[in-house]
Amino acid sequence: MDLLPLFGFLGACFAAASTGAIFRPGAWYEGLSKPSWRPPNRLFGPAWAVLYTLIAISAWLVWREAGLGVEIAVWAGHLAINAGWSWIFFGLRRPDLAFGWILLLWASIAATIAAFAAVSQPAAWLLLPYLAWVSFAAALNLAIWRRNPRAA
Repeated sequence: MDLLPLFGFLGACFAAASTGAIFRPGAWYEGLSKPSWRPPNRLFGPAWAVLYTLIAISAWLVWREAGLGVEIAVWAGHLAINAGWSWIFFGLRRPDLAFGWILLLWASIAATIAAFAAVSQPAAWLLLPYLAWVSFAAALNLAIWRRNPRAA
């Protein structure tokens, strides 16, 4: 089993994650009205670390079966979309635009799952927690936008 490509996929995922480290919540976010069901900030980092690891393993499984084909191109495109959300929400401070972006992210994850399912069922299954988390994040994004219409 060739693990070097796995490290490449992990690197790509954590490069996408770096936007979350660059564009952090900060005082602006803390000042927003948020729903009571929002998890504490300290849970987001560990949750995303697990998800990015699953996303990388999923791509690696597909790569092992199909190489660098259209499936990995779809995955890479979705990862670029993923990287943009933190910049829009926290960097631009635009929950309204970020909500549209997260819907695009959700669709790109669904497309990645569909592409991966044709090659590797386990790879597709590994992305389901990610889709669930982004579904929750979309609901949270929408709730924050609705509670803070002037923040947009």
